[in-house]
Amino acid sequence: MTRQSKFPTRWDEERVKRVLEHYESQSEDEAVAEDEAAYEDPSQTFVEIPNDLVPVVRELLAKKAG
Repeated sequence: MTRQSKFPTRWDEERVKRVLEHYESQSEDEAVAEDEAAYEDPSQTFVEIPNDLVPVVRELLAKKAG
């Protein structure tokens, strides 16, 4: 029996491959620059939450985006 992976809405195997390729091919300096740029982007907000709440927050975000 072949197990089919479930992807989030608007994601498919090709998109996952592109994302993996992007991050696996980055140098450490490129990765740091990308992270720093995200923190400086006024359209992004970063919030520190306890690890055990991550699944709950992800579920809420998925419902909001859905």
